[in-house]
Formats: sequence, C-alpha cells, structure tokens
Amino acid sequence: MEALEHFISFANYWLSPVLVVGLLGAGAYLTLRLGFIQFRKLGHGFAVTSGKYDDPNDPGDVSHFQALTTALSATVGTGNIAGVALAIHWGGPGALFWMWMTAILGMATKYSEVTLAQHYRVQMEGGAKWDGSVAGGPMYYIERGIKDVFGWNWKPVAAFFAFMLMITSFFTGNAIQSNTIATQVADNFGIATWITGLVTAGIVGAVIIGGIKRIGRVTSILAPVMATVYVAAALVVLVINIDLILPAFGTIFSEAFNPTAGVAGTGMGIFLFTLRYGVQRGLFSNEAGQGSAPIAHSAAKTDEPVSEGVVALLEPFIDTIVICTMTGLVIVSTGVFEAKVPTTLSLNDGNISYVNIDDTGSFSGVSDPEIFQIDDGYPVIESDSDPRLAFYDISVDRFFTDEDQTIPFSGSLFPSEDRAESPDGTAYSTLYGDAGRNSSPLTTLGFEVGLAPIGLGWLGKYIVLISVFLFAVSTAISWSYYGDRCANYLWGRKAILPYKFVFLIFHFLGAIVAVTTIWDLGDVALSLVTLPNVVALILLSGLLKRITDDYFVRKPWIKKDSV
Repeated sequence: MEALEHFISFANYWLSPVLVVGLLGAGAYLTLRLGFIQFRKLGHGFAVTSGKYDDPNDPGDVSHFQALTTALSATVGTGNIAGVALAIHWGGPGALFWMWMTAILGMATKYSEVTLAQHYRVQMEGGAKWDGSVAGGPMYYIERGIKDVFGWNWKPVAAFFAFMLMITSFFTGNAIQSNTIATQVADNFGIATWITGLVTAGIVGAVIIGGIKRIGRVTSILAPVMATVYVAAALVVLVINIDLILPAFGTIFSEAFNPTAGVAGTGMGIFLFTLRYGVQRGLFSNEAGQGSAPIAHSAAKTDEPVSEGVVALLEPFIDTIVICTMTGLVIVSTGVFEAKVPTTLSLNDGNISYVNIDDTGSFSGVSDPEIFQIDDGYPVIESDSDPRLAFYDISVDRFFTDEDQTIPFSGSLFPSEDRAESPDGTAYSTLYGDAGRNSSPLTTLGFEVGLAPIGLGWLGKYIVLISVFLFAVSTAISWSYYGDRCANYLWGRKAILPYKFVFLIFHFLGAIVAVTTIWDLGDVALSLVTLPNVVALILLSGLLKRITDDYFVRKPWIKKDSV
C-alpha cells in the first residue's frame, strides 16, 4: 500500500501542473475562438433546456432536459460538498476563486466537447434496453474528427481515452461517491462502511440495469430536487450569518493570490498549491474538459449538435458558480476550515496519519513511526523532525481516554498495531482529542456552526448527510452510463453488461478504502483522461467554429418554435 501511495503522489506531482495549464489554456483559447459564447448564448441554453424546441421524433434516447439532468447528476455530486471542502482544506479559501475561474472558462470547454460529441455520435440499432440507441463522446470525435480534418489515424488515442475514462468511472464517478457516503454515515451513526457500501450498490444497480432511459427518468426528478434542497439549506445558513458573507468574499479573493498557511497545515500558503487545488477540484466538480458529460449529452434527442452544446453551457454555471459557491461560503464564513473540534480517534481509521510541521504551519507527510510517545496527553516532541499524529493531515495537540476529554492519556501508541497502551498495561483502540475536519465532515461542521445561532446546529449533519447520499448515488448512476459507452466503444455491446457488474463491485470497494487514497487515485485518472481530450478540442476548434456559426446563421429553433 505504501508503494502505491508513493506512485500516486509521484504521478500527481507531475500531472497536476500539466492539467492546470491544459485546462485553463484550452478554456481560454476556446473562449476567445468562439467569441465568449458562454456569455453570449447562455440565454439560448436556458430556452433549449426548457423544452420549447423539443421534437420527440428527433434521433436520440432522452430529452434535452433529461440529458442535462443526467450530466448534472454526475457533476452535482460529492464534488460540491466534499470536493469544495477538500479544496479549501488543502489550498485555503483562495482555492474557491480558482474553482470559479475554472468554471467560467469551462463553460466554453463544455460547449465545445458536447457539440463535437453530438456531431460525431453513432446510431446503435437493436440490442437490449440497457444498450441505448445512440453512442457518443470524445472517443468518437478524437477518432473520426481528427481523421476528417487532418487525415490522421488517432484511433489509438481515442482507445486510450475510452479506456482511461472507463477506469475513471470506477474511481472518480463511483468509488469516491460510495466512499463519501460511507464516511459520512460512519461519522454520524457508527455504521460499518461495508454495510453502507452494500446498500448503495444495490440502489445504483437497480437503476443502471435499465439503461439510459431509466437513468434519464430518475435523474430528471432527482437532480432538481437535491440541488434545490441543498442550495436552500445553504442560503438559510448564509442569511443567519449575513454579516459574515462580505468578509468571506474578501478572504477568498485575498487568499487566491496571497495564500497564508492556516491551522497546522490547512492551506499550504503557496500560490501554486492553491491554484492547483482550485483547478483540480473545479474540474472534479463540473467535469469541463474531462470528456465525461458529452457522453450523456450525446443521448439527447436532437439533430442539431449546437442545440445540445448550449444546454451544456449551463452545467458549470449551475454546478460550480451556484452550488459550489454555497458550500464554500458556508465553510469560509463560519471559519470551520481552521477549527479543531472534539473528535473520536479510532486508531485504525484510515484518515489518521503522521506529519512534520514547520514554523509556518505547513506540513509534510512522513512514514508511521514504530512508537509514538504521549505524556499527559501531549505528544513527546524532542526535535523538529519528530512526527505528530494527524487526523485529516491536521495534527492533534492533546489526547484523552474519555470522550469528555477530562483524562489525559500517557503511554505509547503503536501505529502498526492500531493500539495505544498506558504504563499500567491498559490497551486502547480509541482515543479522543480536538481535530480538524476535511471532505464532507468539514462541510457538515460548517452547517452545524452556521445553524447554531437559531438552535438548529444538530440539523446540519442531517442536511449534509441527505445531500451526500442523493448527490453521490445520482453521480454513480450517471457515471455508469459514461463507462458503459466506453466499454461499448472498446469491445462492443457484449461488454456493456459485464461492465455494469464490475462497476458495482468498485462501488462497494470504494466504501471501505481510506478517503485520501481514493481521491488521489481519482486525480491521477482524471489527469490522464483530460489531456488527450483538450488537445483534440483545440485541434478541432476550426470545425467547431464552422458548426457554431452555421447554426446561429440558420436559426433552426425559430422553425421549431413556430410549428
């Protein structure tokens, strides 16, 4: 496991800068090439989504609205709850600013990839109900579009993209979702993660076996309801703490360009670190440039690729500019991103690690020591190189043997055995202390603190718990479709049903793996799948502009509106 963690860390170290440059660069280029289409045609996107131009006789499997909600169900997920918290935890409040920038540029990127995916989608006649009648996505425009425009054989690149997106579907769109649900349920109710994993795998399986039409029907109800409930709850918190909103924005903007290290390493105080985490979590949140959402949009009933492209413009706006901002403001305005709160520290918890901390508060992970000494509750630190026990990579200052934190622990902690032992031989598998939060528990803490002034702090954990459950399940449902289109591209229809079974296995496994490991694996897969897609988008930008200009010159929606 240690070797795997080193490989993941090494891969992320080299891929992250390339991902940042590639995404922001491609988004800026496409924004300029298409004349700021994300601003000019946003209104047309809302009009098409409303269904006023829908024609049930157009080819495809789902309506414009269902295609949007399927894609939104994949993007409006744990990235909006856990992902924003992760970005702020690691990159500081300024990371939220870079999430916004990623979203604004990502609107042009999302338009581009969806339009090209619609343009090059293929028909699938016959087959089982879970097969669908159409298939599309970046693998098709990478192969066919590059050949049409340049005459190059990029099928190997398309196959690499499809394979890596399929792998990504197992981690980013699936295992991370079940991991977040299981972590949240365990944190609130103490229910074993494997039990939660089995339950959510059963729910997801019941939906995805029906194919894209059933997925579309479920997400068209689930996505609007879950987004409305979560945003409404966040607005209540912000209204209660309205005097803290402007200072929160001030902190976000100032920390975006001049970050400072927070409590015991929260926010590393490094500009590029803040930028990296904002862009990575922004991508994970709205998926612009990743090439996943175009697969769902390819199933829309339309014969005009641009009409679905403008629908896709709405995704980063709804997902990141609206929903992620709500989460970020709750976390920053309440100040919980710097807080340490009473915590039960199960010594076998995968989120326990060991770190070194420098004078600025920044930390670096280190290997587990053989023995960790504690005296009167305080870690025995004899030199700067001595490690400290951390929870979510934030050091714990003092340890106790009781939940009320009245009896300090003294003795030895043995990390390899997940136990602590006092001088009289008493063994402990659990200690207590004040610790930081990360991922969805950090967002939960924000809601609890934010609702406390009106006596509803206890309600915070249930708001986030329900939202996490709905967001994560809907994300996994949509991502199963992304992955099965990739399996179909690589191996044909015969691979679709086996893929679904493997997908459900990974869903269960994700629930029982440490949160840091599963998110880092997702980041590696995310980078590898995004790079070939953004290269193809830039190469095909000339074709994209011609398709776009032709559509807005012809104005085919006027004819449909008059029918």
